[in-house]
Amino acid sequence: MTQTTVDKSNQRVRRMFGEIAPRYDLMNHVLSGGVDYWWRWRTVRMVPPTGEAPILDVCTGTGDLAFAYRKKSGGRVPVIGTDFTFEMLQRAREKGKSSDVLFMEADTQVLPFPSDTFQIVSVAFGLRNVCDTQTGLREMTRVCVPGGQVAILEFSKPTNPVFKRIYAAYFRYVLPRIGQLFAKNQHDAYNYLPESVAQFPEGQALAALMEEAGLDEVRFHPLTFGIATLYIGRKPATENPASGN
Repeated sequence: MTQTTVDKSNQRVRRMFGEIAPRYDLMNHVLSGGVDYWWRWRTVRMVPPTGEAPILDVCTGTGDLAFAYRKKSGGRVPVIGTDFTFEMLQRAREKGKSSDVLFMEADTQVLPFPSDTFQIVSVAFGLRNVCDTQTGLREMTRVCVPGGQVAILEFSKPTNPVFKRIYAAYFRYVLPRIGQLFAKNQHDAYNYLPESVAQFPEGQALAALMEEAGLDEVRFHPLTFGIATLYIGRKPATENPASGN
């Protein structure tokens, strides 16, 4: 059977996440059993801040990874979170009233920053929602400083046969029903979740896209039996001019 392509148009994604924004954090923590905290904790330790260049978290949602990076840096470097859903940014700003994290409305496909600006460009569970994945990856790479890192935390599918069947049933049948019960919306956000994960490239396929976007030293680390995966790539350092003889 032919699989229907998930509608990831900017209009649909923006409206859908705007509707679930008020209970987005609660549902994430409940549906993941709280393990999402550990995934972000792991990310900021595997891709830690170094130096004084700022950090950018795209598709930041309500800002959890941006806040994790601010905490990891001890407030010593500027942290910016961007998202194109206004309601999500409102929640992030409310959560960060005592924080100096800056939140800005921006589309990851057209980031409003100069090239070679950020030491780390991160995204947690948001890249698969970008309409054009490769355009988003190229923009993330563009604004990263030479020698800096791009960190992508994203859902993936477990490889253990038994756990994979159990998790697939939960992800496809249980999660959408719980999500709809607590966060009713017109656009079936929690049906969209398993559909978008199923069609999003993972493992070596996503690593290859990162390399095509201009990153090298790309590696990936499955987390929690492969439910999520952390992808890390480095933007090549500026080459020294060739010396003459």
